[in-house]
Amino acid sequence: MAEPFIKTKRPPQIRTGLTDTGVKKAADKSARTRAREFALQALYQHLVGQNEADSIDAFTRDLVGFHKADSAHYDALLHGCIESEKALDENITPLLDRKMAEISPVEHAILWIGAYEFTNCLDVPYRVVINECIELAKAFGGTDGHKYVNGVLHKMAPSLRAAEVAADQSRQA
Repeated sequence: MAEPFIKTKRPPQIRTGLTDTGVKKAADKSARTRAREFALQALYQHLVGQNEADSIDAFTRDLVGFHKADSAHYDALLHGCIESEKALDENITPLLDRKMAEISPVEHAILWIGAYEFTNCLDVPYRVVINECIELAKAFGGTDGHKYVNGVLHKMAPSLRAAEVAADQSRQA
């Protein structure tokens, strides 16, 4: 005779601002974080579908929640990354352990965002750029994609933000 199945009770949830996957809940995200998420989705469309920036932009602006994003930062990321994709890839490619074609489009777009922000968004500290890109990779990328993004951006930071990285290292010493 089979034993009856007894369903165990789950412990009560504690609200920490994170979902069970460790990702921030939507209500706790900053406007810039949201802008990066929408830019990532748009850049993915560009990389995979080769869609034009203007049609991607129009589509993305109609998505639910876009009104909560920093639209100026989104515009800078989307249009800046697409306009300077060759230069961004030139910064990224030497730091890779494989060919760019073997990198997932999600991680490729996240690396574009990181390289673009290192170069053009000097108001954002380099550690914030790295952290935001890691969070994007955790939320949208492959299983260990965030580790790869972290490694590449940590190698890139000293060349694109030399003074800031040096000052940070001297404070830690």
